[in-house]
Amino acid sequence: MAQPPSKIPTRTWDDEISYLDRVKGHPGANIIHKGFVPNMRVPAIFYGNDYLYNQALAELEDYVQHGNLSGGFLPGFKQLANVASLPGIVKNSIGLPDMHAGYGFAIGNVAAMDMEDRQAVVSPGGVGFDIDCGVRVLRTNLTEKEFMPHQREIADAIFQKVPVGVGAGGAIRVSEADINKALKFGVDWAIEAGYAWQEDKKHCEEEGCMQEADPECVSGRAKKRGMPQLGSLGAGNHYIEVQSVAKVVDEKAAKMMGIYQGQICVMLHSGSRGLGHQICTDYLKKVEKAMSRDGITVNDRQLACAYLKSNEAQDYLKAMAAGANYAWVNRSGMSSWVREAFADVFKKDARDLEMHLLYDVCHNMAKKEQHTVNGQKKMLLVHRKGATRAMPRNHPLTPQDYQQCGQPVLVGGTMGSSSYILLGTDENLDYTFGSAVHGAGRSISRNRARRTINSANVFRHLEERGIVANVANPKLVQEEATKSYKPVEEVIQSSIDASLSRTVAQMRPLCVIKG
Repeated sequence: MAQPPSKIPTRTWDDEISYLDRVKGHPGANIIHKGFVPNMRVPAIFYGNDYLYNQALAELEDYVQHGNLSGGFLPGFKQLANVASLPGIVKNSIGLPDMHAGYGFAIGNVAAMDMEDRQAVVSPGGVGFDIDCGVRVLRTNLTEKEFMPHQREIADAIFQKVPVGVGAGGAIRVSEADINKALKFGVDWAIEAGYAWQEDKKHCEEEGCMQEADPECVSGRAKKRGMPQLGSLGAGNHYIEVQSVAKVVDEKAAKMMGIYQGQICVMLHSGSRGLGHQICTDYLKKVEKAMSRDGITVNDRQLACAYLKSNEAQDYLKAMAAGANYAWVNRSGMSSWVREAFADVFKKDARDLEMHLLYDVCHNMAKKEQHTVNGQKKMLLVHRKGATRAMPRNHPLTPQDYQQCGQPVLVGGTMGSSSYILLGTDENLDYTFGSAVHGAGRSISRNRARRTINSANVFRHLEERGIVANVANPKLVQEEATKSYKPVEEVIQSSIDASLSRTVAQMRPLCVIKG
């Protein structure tokens, strides 16, 4: 439901690129100076090597010269700069290496608002429609050698147990009272209902529950959409992958996480389904009205926002938190079915297979966090759209079990490419408020992928690499093919070069389950 983007600029290409510079002494850091778009309060920074920078530059050039848009959205550089014009923003509007165009905010865009500034805002577009879309990894005590004779059997078992696809019904049947409890208590409700293990909680971001969640701020329509979908994967870029630890880079950190080379793990990527989408839709309408009332103007209608002190903003944050809790329950349910699938195939209890949750991170959220800005500690509302929180070792927001290494950052690749486990760095607290990439990042639109990529070739590519794929709708694989995304290796290397993250392990896909 994209709104018309801002009017196509009349400036020449030379005018546009005059505002773009490299940051001296910081590899892969690129600055967009104030003036690139009207009303910029702070500069914008894009972290990307030459390959990724030139790709974003080509998108901007196409827009300037021909008026072409990316899926109806502005180019990523323009979106970063427009976010830099929002009231209350501090330091920079930040684009991570996997950045690409999205609704209002770019995907892979981080922006922090000073909560003490009465002009500061929250923007639902800075969180996105899939609230708390996130990634979790379950580890096992199985080796690749032990797993491979059962590769097809496991892929089929997971596909049968986990509801997948557009509009798929969930496997967790809930009453209206149950959905309110799930929205309020998150993983705590899932544990009580038998869909999660007690110890899962300590390895979830926020321990799987946003305390400020208020189900009363979630519309009946949103709940109606969410009730039948709880415990389902969905479609699009959501997936379940069985992976092997192909390479361990940081032995010490890997040991703290309980992973080793050749080990079988399961990565799961999904979010809040129709409930989260409806929450975003509902509050975009509410904040648009609040903007008119309070006289807030923005460069792009998709950046609809409300002052943090307003009732609309406070209600949105409570509803967003409830959507996040739903997503953690959703991923818990699917983890339960995955554990069942492994138990059935290997004839062992999931606990005997040591299918513990390594970690669960979200990448579509707005979080209240304390950070140092220009030497002063400030309470900020950090929007992370398509970006993962990445706190370093010895940080109060890093889980107790990972205090000595840092919070795990789980980065999914594409169909057929590697995924990664990363860690945040101390320097990155200053660069990006402790944020990291969440995936490879799209390089072409879904429409273009459907026009130019042959699904049979995608399946052939997976088969040649020894990957078993179960897909609910084969036509959708074009959208998720490796060619539809940036090379994940470039994204990871850019993150390392810019000191945003460091690598713990590289994961190789063996089974892929998609909607």
